[in-house]
Order: sequence, then structure tokens, then C-alpha cells
Amino acid sequence: HTARLPVGRRAVIPGNNKTNGMMSATGFVSTAADLVRFFSQLLPSVESRILTPESRRDMIRPHWRDRDSSLGRFYGLGVYCGQIGMWDYFGHLGRFQGSSTRTAVLPGVGLAVSVLTNATDGPAAQWLDGIVHILRRFHDNAPTSESANWNGRWWTLWGAVDFVAVGNRIEVFSPALYPPFSEASEVTLTSADRGVVTRAPGTDRYGEPVRRILD
Repeated sequence: HTARLPVGRRAVIPGNNKTNGMMSATGFVSTAADLVRFFSQLLPSVESRILTPESRRDMIRPHWRDRDSSLGRFYGLGVYCGQIGMWDYFGHLGRFQGSSTRTAVLPGVGLAVSVLTNATDGPAAQWLDGIVHILRRFHDNAPTSESANWNGRWWTLWGAVDFVAVGNRIEVFSPALYPPFSEASEVTLTSADRGVVTRAPGTDRYGEPVRRILD
């Protein structure tokens, strides 16, 4: 699909449109699962018949800095590389008429993530970054059974507020913020339904007691 603007609606783009001079970059169609399988084979540590481990190691390391980008991004050999949420990554984006995709492999934790959208303005890059930030948050902070009981979405006059258990504490933040968990307050539990605000960016109620009432 096209973007919704400027005509106020999305137009459908035929799937058999010619790629012409872009054939080398867009002459095939894939799925998120197959993209993850392909990019995962570029890890030097996995068994692969595509390239030698030495070639793959050279391919995914930084060779040139993308100096015109504010994202701290580098070019490898055929891939981008850098950091997302303090994790090293390599991968690539994909764009053609009617679609936007992004794939990243996180060698340090053995994960690969691919996001495909079926619109020219699909936020594949932002969603992938958001997914990686969420994975990073929980990597060393699995919720406890007590804190997980607080998970949920609450509503105020100002909009939605998410309570998310991270380790033995509760992170409180707006789901509209990017990246996820940015500017989160923190509640440390003192009992099953009570806690204290122990981190509060800006003017958020540091040190105040919290009481949860379930209806």
C-alpha cells in the first residue's frame, strides 16, 4: 500500500510490478521467518554453507561509519551494524513500493528479529528498535511471581499508563513514549498491594506510597 497522505487513503500497489534497475535489490519476495533464517546464517558461530566463518566475521564488523546518520551506524560488507539498546547488531532494511522492512541480528544473545510492514510508510525501523529495547530490558530482569501480578494497563485523565514488572520492581510509563520504557517511574513493592516510588524522572512523585486497589 501507499502512504495514506496526501490523498487521504491508501492505494493498493500491484505485487507484480516490474523492478527494472532495482532488480538486484528487490527482485525477490520473502517472509519475516525466512529473513530471520537467512540473516542468522551470517553469524560466524553457526554452521553455514553460505560463507566461511572468516568471511562472515569480516562481513558483519564495522568498516565505515555512516557519518551522515545520527544513529551511530556503520557499514559492514553488505550489512549495517552498530548498537541498539546497548546490544551490538547487524542487519539491513528493505524498501520497495508498498513495503518497508528491517531485520537485525543480535550476536551477543543469539537472537534475530525481522519486522515487515505492507505499506510504504510502515514504521518497520521504529518497531524493530522498540522490540530490541524491550528484549534488552527483560534480558537480565525476569519478573518475579509477586511483581508480575501488577502487570496491566491503567487509565487516567491524561491517557494510558502501563505497569510492567521488571525483576522485582514495577516500571510505570506511557505506552506512547519511544523508545519503550523511556522516562519510566519505578515502584518498589513493600507488600502484595503496596509500594513506594523509588525512581521518578522530572516531577513524578518520588518517595510517595502507592496503593493498588482492584475492583
